[in-house]
Amino acid sequence: MPGPVADHGATAGRVHADRFGEYLDEVLTLGEQVPVGLVTTYGALADAVRARLGRGGPRQVGQVLAHAGSAVPWWRVVDARGAPPARHALEALGRLIREGVPLVADGTRVALPQAFWEPPGP
Repeated sequence: MPGPVADHGATAGRVHADRFGEYLDEVLTLGEQVPVGLVTTYGALADAVRARLGRGGPRQVGQVLAHAGSAVPWWRVVDARGAPPARHALEALGRLIREGVPLVADGTRVALPQAFWEPPGP
């Protein structure tokens, strides 16, 4: 029979999983809202999620999108310079071009001043 320590550990694990699931859901929900023709940044999504849940940052947003974001428009989330994820840059840039997102002159990044979408606050 498990003792109090084992029970606490199991409960702590469930709480951690629930908190992670809540964070994951929030990132994916906001990611789904990025309009066609616009982009947001990992940092902007992180700020919006942090305002709601009090935790997380741009790297955590990137991890969620990398591991669970295939069903959301992940290509509409770029870094603070407007660059898409390096491993998927060609695919992301192709999708962004087809959606009419303005790029900088050399075509390697999004022109953020023209294409930035601010995620809604809490």
